[in-house]
Amino acid sequence: MQSDNLPRKLAGKVATWSRIAVRIFRGLLLYPRYRDFTMVPPFTFARNLALCAIGAPTYGCIVECGVWRGGMSAGMADILPGRLHLLFDSFEGLPPATDADGAYAISWQKNTSAENYYDNCRAERGYAERAMQMSAAKRFKLVQGWFRDTLAAFKPEEPIAILRLDVDWYESTMQCLTALYPHVVPGGLIIIDDYYGWDGCARAVHDFLSRTQPPERIETWGNVCFIIKGYPRTLGPPVA
Repeated sequence: MQSDNLPRKLAGKVATWSRIAVRIFRGLLLYPRYRDFTMVPPFTFARNLALCAIGAPTYGCIVECGVWRGGMSAGMADILPGRLHLLFDSFEGLPPATDADGAYAISWQKNTSAENYYDNCRAERGYAERAMQMSAAKRFKLVQGWFRDTLAAFKPEEPIAILRLDVDWYESTMQCLTALYPHVVPGGLIIIDDYYGWDGCARAVHDFLSRTQPPERIETWGNVCFIIKGYPRTLGPPVA
């Protein structure tokens, strides 16, 4: 019986991998359009878009916190053009790193001459507006300000299908998860860009999940970390 099911299981896995590969290829084709509007490397950019294309619930808005110049939000808008896209950012750079973010984060922020400093991730709001205008988005809104202010009483016009966090530090990650996670639909995606990049982000995710005790798993496709809200299951095979 087991051997009879093996070809069917293999065929299912091949079909899933093929679907993912096609979506990643499409993401790579989109990357040159937004390369000046994102710090995300090409394959990571493409994996994010593939994940959104395959895993997005059929309804709900798309929210990104920490958009820099808006390139990733614009890419998601090309993949899911019929949704409302909300972009949150201070457009003033990152807030000061704290002890919760670790010594490396504090050191990075002090080294203003480093090649990867990017003016403390500061970007003019106009870049994000231009990126979204270049995209297929039919509806989008930029929300400017520090998360502690803009998210304090925020309630989305519709439930959140995809919540993408690219906010680096502990406090910012915790503020976004606390305010927005309850608005994510069951089966919605929470993509955490800095989970492997910054200690503070990983700590905030762990602390939030420990405090709220949901059944969700932290999953990865390659170097893309994400959670499926309300489901202790996986979306599909990880992309190596």
